[in-house]
Amino acid sequence: MFVHGWLLSGRLWEPLTQELEPRWDSWSPDLPGFGSRPRPRGLQPSLSSYGRWLAESAREQAGDRPLVLIGHSLGGSLVVHAAPHLGEQLAAVVQVAAGGGVYQPRPFQMVRRGGAAFLRWRPGWLAQLPGTEAIRSPLVAELHAARGLLAASMQRGAVRQLPGMVAQLKVPNLWVAGSRDTVMEPRYVRHLAGYSPEHQFELLENQGHLPMRSAPEQLARLLSDWLEQQGCEPRQLQPPQSLASPRSWSSANCA
Repeated sequence: MFVHGWLLSGRLWEPLTQELEPRWDSWSPDLPGFGSRPRPRGLQPSLSSYGRWLAESAREQAGDRPLVLIGHSLGGSLVVHAAPHLGEQLAAVVQVAAGGGVYQPRPFQMVRRGGAAFLRWRPGWLAQLPGTEAIRSPLVAELHAARGLLAASMQRGAVRQLPGMVAQLKVPNLWVAGSRDTVMEPRYVRHLAGYSPEHQFELLENQGHLPMRSAPEQLARLLSDWLEQQGCEPRQLQPPQSLASPRSWSSANCA
């Protein structure tokens, strides 16, 4: 299950999931309040509330199969909050351009102010024009959800809580950073990953904050190799029963 970050949508992952399918079952939903998914009443714009939603949705989608949660940026924090609710069904965690755990008052204040200003003045009408699909998600994100999650993720308590939650991950976890990422610098990804005794850190050279779009083939190879090392088996092509019968695939061990 792929989890996008702030102001984005599930379509962020499309180049990567196209590389992974059909060998791996993939699901990249819009988070409530983002993309085309409305936020239901009762879902609060907080990391813990969205983490519970994420765990429930993952279980519903995967059935009784083992799960792998893959988060990007702010979505990585949601993955960490969802993990305790999945118990033994969670097989592994992958974090892409997701790090932190160090509270920085002045930079965080600047980001909060900049984000709030963008949400206040963004030209929502622009999303209705033809040819603007690539920039639609930031323009249509629900104000309450976007503003609330941004503020929640940068609170002193939430930031300082992350290392302890990462340390409690009970499954193997892979952390991927781009060497040219100026949004989430590799040192912050490496810092947060270091709190987990079962972590592996990988640096993608010459990549920025969105390697799932700039280098989907490279990232797909990295994910596939690592997942197989953890015991997750991709779908295997079964021999056709006859020349006229279609190809069929066995169930994957990890969804």
